[in-house]
Amino acid sequence: MSDVDDFAEGEGGDDLDGNRIAGAIPRAVLEYLARSIVDEPEAVVIEVEEGRGSVTLRLHVAPDDMGKVIGKRGRVAQAIRTVVRAAGAREDVNVNVDIVD
Repeated sequence: MSDVDDFAEGEGGDDLDGNRIAGAIPRAVLEYLARSIVDEPEAVVIEVEEGRGSVTLRLHVAPDDMGKVIGKRGRVAQAIRTVVRAAGAREDVNVNVDIVD
């Protein structure tokens, strides 16, 4: 039996939860959404700040793309925050999204 088979059967699998990066899934979701919306996807930068049971994601985009990310009356920004918070709920992490200019 190979090491992969041992791992698949559960040996050592319990240790993985301690090594995960908090907010990895919400960060990936935010990056995907932001890059899909903007005209300059290479300008998308996400900073991660971890706190006690929460993660703050700071989204930086090109100045010309700021309006696309915020949307009329902030509706796009609010939708992004809602989806990213839902992704964080899967990891039992409270996620806040800040859009920084």
